[in-house]
Amino acid sequence: MSVTESINPATAVIDTLSTRDIVAAIAAEDARVAGAVAAQGEAIALLADQVVACMQRGGRLIYVGAGTSGRLGVLDAAECPPTFGVPPTLVVARIAGGPRALTDSIEAVEDHAALGEHDVAELNVGPDDVVLGIAASGRTPYVLGAIAEARRRGAFVAGLACTHPSPLAAAVDLMIAPIVGPEVIAGSTRLKAGTAQKMVLNTLSTTVMIRLGKTFGNLMVDVQPTNEKLRRRAAGIVTTATGVSQEEAQRLLRASDYEAKTAIVMALAGVGVDEARRRLQHNEGHVRRALGALPNG
Repeated sequence: MSVTESINPATAVIDTLSTRDIVAAIAAEDARVAGAVAAQGEAIALLADQVVACMQRGGRLIYVGAGTSGRLGVLDAAECPPTFGVPPTLVVARIAGGPRALTDSIEAVEDHAALGEHDVAELNVGPDDVVLGIAASGRTPYVLGAIAEARRRGAFVAGLACTHPSPLAAAVDLMIAPIVGPEVIAGSTRLKAGTAQKMVLNTLSTTVMIRLGKTFGNLMVDVQPTNEKLRRRAAGIVTTATGVSQEEAQRLLRASDYEAKTAIVMALAGVGVDEARRRLQHNEGHVRRALGALPNG
């Protein structure tokens, strides 16, 4: 039996507890998640480097999962474009059952490996892609089918599960397995396992984007200012990064078509918009390199 399906002795009589004690029991179990994810830091870093290398060759990061695991993959992929200014084709997700499975429970579809194979084939996965299979139990047929097809197509394949060993671990090039222990409610992997998977995906995609130059310090300098809130945020980023006034930040952003990176290089290097863009292009979008201020660079 997978550890994600086993009985948790700490919560065996949770139905007899007061409401406050139920909350405390859940919180105590959730507190185990961060340590389990941190213990997988080396594997996450290795996968991040692999993804960066593939993206620099024109490849993609593709998540495949079912149920909660699939929804978490879709969520992470959907948040990359507005946060980091990347095209929606760079980080892609597929969930068993398709878009309807995001809001409706369509449990039976996860049992069909052929559906996973189909979704990977439909994406035309190739050698420059990284495919990450997400399955808390490590044995979901949809995910295993997707991984098998991705491997046949030459992609780098990785797995994310909350148990080890597993069929998924045996099928991939690199495994990430945060072991969070049995759930508060036996088998309800939307709980600790889901939280662990969300943390791993956050860490993976954010690390990849930092390595690709999508931040300056800890500022989201590739944010897409598509509404008034985000335009204010872009102005705040430019002000924080450069020390200029809000008025000057707005002027620089208008001059650069609201490209925060370009505005920052304009301010800190004292150059015009064309030169700022040239420097960024020459340095693969890295602000520090465009400023000639990358340590040991």
